[in-house]
Amino acid sequence: MIWSKEETLTSSEMRDLQLKRLKEQASYVYDNVPYYRNKMDIAGVRPSHISKIEDISMLPLTDKSMLRDNYPFGLFAVDRKEIVRLHASSGTTGKPIVVGYTRRDMEDWTDCCARLACAAGVAEGDTAQICFGYGMFTGGFGLHYGLERVGASVIPASSGNSERQLMYMQDFGTTVIVATPSYALYLSEYLNEKGVDPRSLSLRVGLFGGEGHTPEMRREIERRWNILDTQNYGLTEITGPGVSYECTELCGMHINEDLFYPEIIDPDSQEVLPEGAEGELVITTLRKQGIPIIRYRTKDITSLVRDKCSCGRTNVRMNMVRGRTDDMLIIRGVNVFPSQIESVLVGITGIGPHYQIVVTREKFMDKIEIKVELVDGALLDKYSELERLTDKIRHQMKIQLQLESKITLLNPKELERTTGKSKRVLDLRK
Repeated sequence: MIWSKEETLTSSEMRDLQLKRLKEQASYVYDNVPYYRNKMDIAGVRPSHISKIEDISMLPLTDKSMLRDNYPFGLFAVDRKEIVRLHASSGTTGKPIVVGYTRRDMEDWTDCCARLACAAGVAEGDTAQICFGYGMFTGGFGLHYGLERVGASVIPASSGNSERQLMYMQDFGTTVIVATPSYALYLSEYLNEKGVDPRSLSLRVGLFGGEGHTPEMRREIERRWNILDTQNYGLTEITGPGVSYECTELCGMHINEDLFYPEIIDPDSQEVLPEGAEGELVITTLRKQGIPIIRYRTKDITSLVRDKCSCGRTNVRMNMVRGRTDDMLIIRGVNVFPSQIESVLVGITGIGPHYQIVVTREKFMDKIEIKVELVDGALLDKYSELERLTDKIRHQMKIQLQLESKITLLNPKELERTTGKSKRVLDLRK
């Protein structure tokens, strides 16, 4: 089943629609967002200069710094009374990235997630259990409304509490699981410990996002759960989940390109790359009202596929994200930057400037350990003071990262020193 006609437009029909919406969005941001008007004036570009879709390359590139620098509402294009929802994700400093949705934005977002669910084979009569956290992050809410729109019953289980997750699956007859792929594997380990065969459950489809996963991990999830594993992709800055999604053919993620125009650029030269080339994904929103985004550098490395998909959808597909151009870590679906951790450590008395972040995976769940050097090694012999300092750092980190982390305090000069760039991050998950 295909959810909307926009998923099956011909190439010429899609380009005509994209051009029409790009012209409207360019005029909209120029008239309503001072930041964009200034950027376009500096570049010598006016909305009237756009006559074909390729002219999008004349518009300035943007990145996460603009959201941080204009916190909280500097990029909003409408009066606050028109904003019906606020969401936020972690930024690289203490302030989050804030986005706002008008009522129409919410309708478009819901429709995107309905397309996502429908493409994976979810339909009326399914029961979907959402194991994403509910809160300021967009993960749980977008899929919640999209699943309801296709007629599924939604269990807003939120994250964690594996015992309760299993109870819901057994008692409510869950047929669809929404989670990070690592949590799906972790939960399968829990079921194994409890002697529960996943095949005794009613699950048949997984809608996985928040982090990428390899073909090997997909095969393992499908083997353990006896379900179809589908991936989806989204960014809080753009809309949340629903930017792209896999259909049951599993041959790349269909981009909702009637709403999001994708480009692939060389991350160094910033030049637009030819079709099929691998590079950094750049996305422009084509219909956003609350906080429209122009040529946003996602930092994700991928490529686009335009050949026809046998599912019948004609919209362009993106391949699995192969890496990133920055130092962001994705831990249990949460974006974490070393600079966030550093901003916390700098303000704490008793610890030195050297630290190391160690990321591991235990039973398919990501773990983060932060190793910090003490200024005075004698503190290691004072248990109560050491415990207070450890608790203080752990508490501040949880506020900043929205994650539990292990804090390890070391003797002065215990961490390795280098004459070049410090090795701040050890990602041992691979």
